[in-house]
Amino acid sequence: MQSTQFYIDGRWVEPQEKRLLDVIDPSSELAVAQISLGGVADIDRAVAAARRAFPLWSDVELQDRVELLKRLIEIYTARIDEMATAISSEMGAPLTLARTAQAASGLSHLKIFLAEFEDFQFEHVLSSQAPDDRIIREPIGVCGLITPWNWPMNQVCLKAAPAMTVGCTVILKPSEIAPLSSMLFAEFVDRAGYPAGVFNLVNGDGPTAGEALARHGDVDMISFTGSSRAGAAVSRASADNFKRVALELGGKSPYIIFDDLDVAAAAARCARSCFTNTGQSCDAPTRMLVERSAYEQAIDAARAVAAEMQPDDPRKEGSHIGPLVSKAQFDKVQELIFAALGEGARLVAGGPGRPAGFDKGYFARPTIFADVTNDMRIAREEVFGPVLSIMPFDSEEEAIRIANDTVYGLSSYVQSGDPLRAQRVARKIRAGMVRLNGASRGPGSPFGGYKHSGIGREGGRWGIEEYLEIKAVAGWSRSAA
Repeated sequence: MQSTQFYIDGRWVEPQEKRLLDVIDPSSELAVAQISLGGVADIDRAVAAARRAFPLWSDVELQDRVELLKRLIEIYTARIDEMATAISSEMGAPLTLARTAQAASGLSHLKIFLAEFEDFQFEHVLSSQAPDDRIIREPIGVCGLITPWNWPMNQVCLKAAPAMTVGCTVILKPSEIAPLSSMLFAEFVDRAGYPAGVFNLVNGDGPTAGEALARHGDVDMISFTGSSRAGAAVSRASADNFKRVALELGGKSPYIIFDDLDVAAAAARCARSCFTNTGQSCDAPTRMLVERSAYEQAIDAARAVAAEMQPDDPRKEGSHIGPLVSKAQFDKVQELIFAALGEGARLVAGGPGRPAGFDKGYFARPTIFADVTNDMRIAREEVFGPVLSIMPFDSEEEAIRIANDTVYGLSSYVQSGDPLRAQRVARKIRAGMVRLNGASRGPGSPFGGYKHSGIGREGGRWGIEEYLEIKAVAGWSRSAA
């Protein structure tokens, strides 16, 4: 399939210069599509379209923008199987996961934003002491959205839906590794009837298209999801224009298990969560910290999960895991597995190389290391693969110290039979999200982190506010007199 066009100003258009790139199926290492990598001229064209559309679109009544969001939800719902197939082919998610989690997460965010807009207040009086001061929230303007390959629709919908519905216009640059789902989303937007220029899509790589978008003087905001290294580059490129930058970056999330609850069940939850999506989730619990008295019990439970969650063909339904997304990612995971072996970590499951029976595809073995120390590369670097590190602790204070001994601060997990201790530890951990005893995050809960894990929050009301400027107007009622 050749998909070399970009969606700009309400039309599918040819790139200014066609630079072809194969989209690789990571399970077969064969090309499933060809796209074109956009350049500076393509970004300029898309930004100009978004800039032209912004004055009219931002003046459209909120209810009319909400109606378009409803129409987008209807189209997405009807074609969710197509979306799941696209995601599976481009980044290797097994079909069950691609449909029930990957594609479904995008649709879920659209519905959550729809509910949030029912009573979202764009204007309010400052206070009873200042009834003549009106606080107004207004769309920030033209937004560049740069999204990753690991949860493509989750991130596209988290960014595009609130931005467009508050009245911003957008340019989406999806990952060139997994662009097909975003191109399908552009088709959904087109069929929903959004005005020309409100949504634009340009494929391309980070150093060229991403850099041009971040540096562009007519872009008012960049929302980026990806690695901390790339997030720093986006921030530098955006700095000269003082544009707002929202970043959702990497993680090295701790999963703390105390010995006062069902340790085996808690450890199994951790391992399943770590290996889901082949470990390619920024909030995956990749560091399991276990109270020493329960240490070996937790290792045994995690090892059993690794034996269950073996790789298989992503075209199959089931709870297996798929391949890593690319050769570069496979090589990085292998490098870190070898580094852990060299630094003295105890291998208790998996290990280097492909699983038995696979001679092609970027399949990795679900791998568990015990006796890891927090100075090892496997504990400090974001692996982004099915690799779990397990380490013991002797006290609550030590668990907190190890958990916080990282440049990241995205998510964290605490397991304890003592609710007061769980809450106490949750307050001490320097991370944007904490999940206690297997609890799921509620719909619309803010997603984001501390430290090198990013700036800002996505999801729900917090995700809407990211795309708004705040204007304070004094003397409101007197001006109307």
